Order: sequence, then structure tokens, then C-alpha cells
Amino acid sequence: MTYSNLYKQLKRRLKMKKRWLTLGAYLLLAGAVAGLVWLEREPAELTAAEAAAVLSFAVEEEPGDASAATAAALQTIRKGKNEREVYIHKKYVCGEETEQAGAMRAEEILSLYGEHPDARLMLDEAGRVHIVEQIDDLAPKYRENAYMGLDKNGNLSMFDGIPEQDRVIRTFFQLDVQHMKSSLPNDAVNQLYSGIRIADMADYNSVLSTFSEYASQQAAPAANPNP
Repeated sequence: MTYSNLYKQLKRRLKMKKRWLTLGAYLLLAGAVAGLVWLEREPAELTAAEAAAVLSFAVEEEPGDASAATAAALQTIRKGKNEREVYIHKKYVCGEETEQAGAMRAEEILSLYGEHPDARLMLDEAGRVHIVEQIDDLAPKYRENAYMGLDKNGNLSMFDGIPEQDRVIRTFFQLDVQHMKSSLPNDAVNQLYSGIRIADMADYNSVLSTFSEYASQQAAPAANPNP
């Protein structure tokens, strides 16, 4: 039985069950999952000095703060006459890519930023330029080999390869395994243990939606490891 068929079967079963969950608990779970998706990180492929510089600004701001920081950086770049090193960071829901674009003059930086209108632009302490773009997709390096399953601690996690290989990309939340086993068909549970192939965001969202129903209400969401 394919995961798609299992997913449809689970949805029918869940609609028939009158399970009760307070609104407050539901919002807490939803917020935790959303927060984990937003905060997922991987180290950029830079030198130690460059990575340290990235860490000086790679903190999520409120939307207004991010806009203000970008505006301030643009103003500084426009006034500058020297070339600056430029890095492009693509932060996916799962994974990150960093590209060193090289040294650029102000007009070249402004032109490059114009190609990424939804990105943030920041300057680190050394004056390097970082264009940070959030992308609602899986990182290309994981797209061909991503699976969701259970890690050794009973957390729903994303893996680079099958769960047995234990290459955790990110961790979402702890599952109430006993409740899940008593509620779901054996095929669904077995697929979770062996690994459910995640080829795109539709798979990603459907698996999160299905198994968030069985998130443990007692345990706090697990932290995201850096692969």
C-alpha cells in the first residue's frame, strides 16, 4: 500500500474519531511546528572567520526589524566606494545553500539584490554583504534522498536517507508512539519506522499534518541538529 493511499485512509479514520483536543493545546502544537520549520539551520560552507561573521547577523528578526536592517544596509552600500564581498544564502524549510558571489561594487550589489526582491540584505561586522532568501522548498541536495521517520528518541524527524542510517537533517516533535500504534493501521506505523520518502513539499506537508495528530503533549519539541 502506498503512502498516498495510507494518507487517505488515515484521514477517513481521523474524521470518524471524536478525539478531543483543547484549542490552546492545538495552537501550542501548531506554533511549535511552525517555529521549527522557520528556525531550521545548517552551517554555511564558509571559512571559520566567515562563518563567525555570518553568526553575527544570522538571527531572525521581526518583519519590521528585517526591513529596517535591509534599508540601513542599502544606504551604507550606496554611500560606499570600495568593493564588498557578497554572499547569497538560500534558506530552505529543510537545508541551506551558501554561494560566494565575489567582490562587487555598489551598483553591482544593488543590481544583484534587485534579482531577489523578497530577500533580506545585511552587512556583517567586516562589511561583507549577505543576501538571505527564504525558500518554501526542500534544499536540492536533500530532494533526492529525504525521508521522514522516527529517530532513536521517538521524534518525528527528517533524514538524509532511510532512518536506519541515522542521518538526521531536522527534528520536528516527539510522538506519542503508543497512542499512534493503537490508532493507526500497522502499515502506516511500519512505513514511519522504515521511512516515508519525501520528494516535494506536498509530501512534506501531508506527513507533518498526519502525524502531528500524535505529537506528545507532555514533551517539548526537540531541537534541530546541525547535520
